[in-house]
Amino acid sequence: MKNKKRLTAWMASTAIVMSVLLTACGQVNQNTDSAPKKDADTQKPAATVYPLTITDATGKKITIQEEPKRIVSLIPSNTEILYALGLGDKVVGVTKWDDYPPEVKKKPVIGDLKPNAEAIVAQKPDLVLAGASANGKDLDALRSLGLNVVAFEPKTIKDVEETIREVGKITNTEAKAEEVVNGMEAKIKTVTDKTQGLSDDKKPRVYVEVSPAPDIFTAGEGTFMDEMVTLAGGKNIAGDLKGWAKISGEQVIAKNPQVIIATYGLTPDAEKSVVERSGWSGLDAVKNHRIVSVDTNLVSRPGPRIVDGLAEFAKAIHPELFK
Repeated sequence: MKNKKRLTAWMASTAIVMSVLLTACGQVNQNTDSAPKKDADTQKPAATVYPLTITDATGKKITIQEEPKRIVSLIPSNTEILYALGLGDKVVGVTKWDDYPPEVKKKPVIGDLKPNAEAIVAQKPDLVLAGASANGKDLDALRSLGLNVVAFEPKTIKDVEETIREVGKITNTEAKAEEVVNGMEAKIKTVTDKTQGLSDDKKPRVYVEVSPAPDIFTAGEGTFMDEMVTLAGGKNIAGDLKGWAKISGEQVIAKNPQVIIATYGLTPDAEKSVVERSGWSGLDAVKNHRIVSVDTNLVSRPGPRIVDGLAEFAKAIHPELFK
């Protein structure tokens, strides 16, 4: 029961496993219909020109008539992007799972996994930011109420950066968005500077567990966690699987990971349950006590702090390099 509650909270706060259960894991592009313009003298993005028409991750064309002043966020990662862009004062509604930055807890709550349409409308938003998979079933209903809903679905770290740029374009904060992305790139470089020269035999086999037993899910090819393992100098044992994939204990045993990373909040009892799984006592990761729990919010929310999650992966995989 505890594992079930933990998984429910993880799904709700990150909306990642929802991508597994609701949609295929192929990438959907989101873009503005015109390239961002930059000031010729400063090379900084020019002010957004409204009305602005964009195509979001669901393929929907949305026209933003003027700079948004009241914004509702339906998933925590989008909320973190808004705050990173300095738009906290314009946020008028968030989910019950939003907890970063701390001041977001003072904002009106408009739902959890399922947004409350009445609560959203009451906030009179001129922009609603959503997750294409996490909120997929509710998007049309919200749009039918006349709400301007833009959905994103980043799959890689680069996608996260492009999402930040896109939100910057929509909200007339492009320069700040570039600053945020540049900061992310600098943090990525602090990791890759130490890992990119590693020989193959120095890259440990890594198993990432994104939900516990009985239904074990892992991060396969095409997910940002798979990318994080690679950037952090490891080899993902689930790299031959696609997207957020269900995996059996036997499959894990066959790949014999040297490092196990749990992304859902591994308690001492939960770690014991991992060690005591049938056949797992012989895994290199178990024998060498290389089972590591990382901060769920950092590694599973596709927002600006995903690079801090990368740093946690790096410390778990190469503690000798990242002390």
